[in-house]
Amino acid sequence: MKLFEKIQSDMYQAMKAKDTIKSKTLRVVFAKLKDKKIAKRGDLSEGEELKVLQSIANQHKESIVMFKNGGRDDLVEQETNELHIIEQYLPKMMTDDEIRNIVKISIEETRAKALSDIGKVMPVIMKKGAGKIDGKKAQLFLRELLQ
Repeated sequence: MKLFEKIQSDMYQAMKAKDTIKSKTLRVVFAKLKDKKIAKRGDLSEGEELKVLQSIANQHKESIVMFKNGGRDDLVEQETNELHIIEQYLPKMMTDDEIRNIVKISIEETRAKALSDIGKVMPVIMKKGAGKIDGKKAQLFLRELLQ
């Protein structure tokens, strides 16, 4: 079953179970996937579906940080709950050690020597991570190793 269909099925189940948080969250995810599908004028690949989900998850993470800084604990809790629901559909992310190892290998492959080579190395890292790597962490490790 494709991710799109799984989310649709889970959304309907949550609606029937009157799970408002899950159904609301999955409606938003489903709508964004459907919009992307319409814009493409065809079915999305698994990678494209994952990119949409990762984008939504990143938006929630940024919102959580902003709400924490603003002292809005009620909204932090809401965003966190929605993020947990979305993360159930994402592949397990790599650990810091795995990311650091990929960064080291990518630096060797591209023969990067300075911070100016970040633009050359990051695409290689992200391709190797295949949607399971946190780009911000990877860039942090890359900057650390190139200094």
